[in-house]
Amino acid sequence: ASAAIKRYVELGNALNATALNAIGTSYLCLLNDTELEAINPQSLRPVSLDPSACSQETKNILYQKAKKAFSDQHHLPAYYELILPYLEGAPAADLKALSKDDVNMNVSTFVALRRDSLMLLTPREVQGLLGLNLPELAQWQSRAPVRDWILLQKQSELDKLHIGLTGGTQEGYINLVTPKFPAPSSAPVGTVARALHLLPALLLSFHLVSSLS
Repeated sequence: ASAAIKRYVELGNALNATALNAIGTSYLCLLNDTELEAINPQSLRPVSLDPSACSQETKNILYQKAKKAFSDQHHLPAYYELILPYLEGAPAADLKALSKDDVNMNVSTFVALRRDSLMLLTPREVQGLLGLNLPELAQWQSRAPVRDWILLQKQSELDKLHIGLTGGTQEGYINLVTPKFPAPSSAPVGTVARALHLLPALLLSFHLVSSLS
């Protein structure tokens, strides 16, 4: 299928609505970055695609294409439903804007958003996105990515949601991520011991040189 799509494009054929319908969700993830970029945004208007199983890069590109395709309906209630299949590629700025539109996003959609975008949302913006579905977020608070998002928020701001989220930063404290230290040196014990044995002599030499200079 990938070879057929590549050959089709090499022959100068456009990935228009007819071609995208033929490719469908089944083979959408086979498109490489060059092929994706060649899609005319308007070609997405009459087709129904689901890129949820594709790579994040594919989702990102298709979201930008879909955003352009439906830009003329951005201020209409129908916009959310049109852009919904592509939201997993949305940057934080677009999600923040969407939080003001009372879209009542499902929690299943919320947890599938781009991780880097989700982490930049404030509790108020999450409330704006989820709307009536906000209470369901409490069921996810012990699971990623909601758990990781909670750790970045002030507990006082989480309390304002009134859904029982805990684990945020207390006033005057900072949540720290425990660093992963490298594994102990694989050098033989004898080598390490000799190095430690020479350390006092090296320090003494350094002290003498510093005194003479």
